[in-house]
Amino acid sequence: MEDIIFSLNSVWLMLAAILVIFMQGGFILLEAGSTRMKNAGHIAGKTIFTFGIASIMFWAVGYGFIFGDNGNFFIGLTDFFYSGYEIEGMSYSTAAFFMFQLAFAGISLTIAFGGFAERGKLSAYVVFAVLFSALIYPVVAHWIWGGGWLAEHGKQDFAGSTVVHLTGAMAAFAATILLKPRMGKFNKNGSANNIFGHNQVFTALGVLVLWIGWFGFNAGSTFVVDDGFFGFVALNTNVAAGAGAVSALIISWIVLGKSDIPTMLNGALAGLVAITASCAFVETWAAVIIGIVAGVLVFYSMKLVEKLKIDDPIFALSVHGAAGVWGTLSTGLFATPELATVGLPGLFYGGGITQLGVQVMGVAVSGVYAFAVSFVILYVMKKVMGGLRVTEEEEIIGLDVSEHGSYGYPEAFIAREEQKISS
Repeated sequence: MEDIIFSLNSVWLMLAAILVIFMQGGFILLEAGSTRMKNAGHIAGKTIFTFGIASIMFWAVGYGFIFGDNGNFFIGLTDFFYSGYEIEGMSYSTAAFFMFQLAFAGISLTIAFGGFAERGKLSAYVVFAVLFSALIYPVVAHWIWGGGWLAEHGKQDFAGSTVVHLTGAMAAFAATILLKPRMGKFNKNGSANNIFGHNQVFTALGVLVLWIGWFGFNAGSTFVVDDGFFGFVALNTNVAAGAGAVSALIISWIVLGKSDIPTMLNGALAGLVAITASCAFVETWAAVIIGIVAGVLVFYSMKLVEKLKIDDPIFALSVHGAAGVWGTLSTGLFATPELATVGLPGLFYGGGITQLGVQVMGVAVSGVYAFAVSFVILYVMKKVMGGLRVTEEEEIIGLDVSEHGSYGYPEAFIAREEQKISS
């Protein structure tokens, strides 16, 4: 029976890893659809090769920094260049666990690159992918999931609202500051122009792919199937996503007079991001509330970011940053005594402000670390590499051609060029 349970748990963990890796496909559709046609091929391609970089770096040092023995409150110090060995006494395959954790590291990096969209050099992607995968994500993950100092304080983050989403968002924030806005985004008087994505259907399909992949993200974080608890986590995940989509659509309808589709899509993602920390710690009615708040929050966060003249094409700061903060704090409010296997019950369940205080501390320290280290790395890269951003001419013609020498949509652009020549 133990062998059967081991096999079932290992298959579940590997399936969850595959679902999370497939979320990269969702990000390709989401990011390409949310940006202009002239950059679509670049966005799709960089997602694949940066996941390749993340895979190599996680194998070499990332896994060891997070889960290695002989570590300390800051970082792990063993298990580098992971060989695929199995640990006796585990209820699932260690190699499957490695693949699952690798998938999470890749998602955080993809979120970070939202801040580079439509203006970052290919070389900047390569260098930052290496350094983020080695020095930023593993440190925060060790603090919370690897037995680091936040874990010792009982920080609750079941599947990564802080570890994955806030870390990636803060890196994206540093990138948007140093890269500065895209050409034409803001006028001299400070007003913003809408730079519409080229394919809203791609964006919607990307959100659906991410929604499905999130069941691997959250429910897979149970690691086991023998108690059936993964079904409850999946339930909470789904209702939070639905609530986020509905509340974002309604608030946009009320404020703008029209039901804005991009806002609704971002509301679904915000609900997913928010419930990621608390999906195993809260009751289902609380998951609905968490999703509703996330949907409203993402709408106003998007407006605030633009008002501050920050150009965030993929809305990483709002969807993954603001919603990630809310989701992490929500466990300090709604975690129940029965479900809080980590830390203490939330404020609304008689736990006082202790757990909420731990959550606030975790968000603040993790966010500051991710932003500060990302900013320093990117600033040094900017000085050493002669800039992080493509030239104005390259930005105008698009990164498909300027960085890769080919069009993502060759028929459309070649036909346009032929028309210019003939006229």
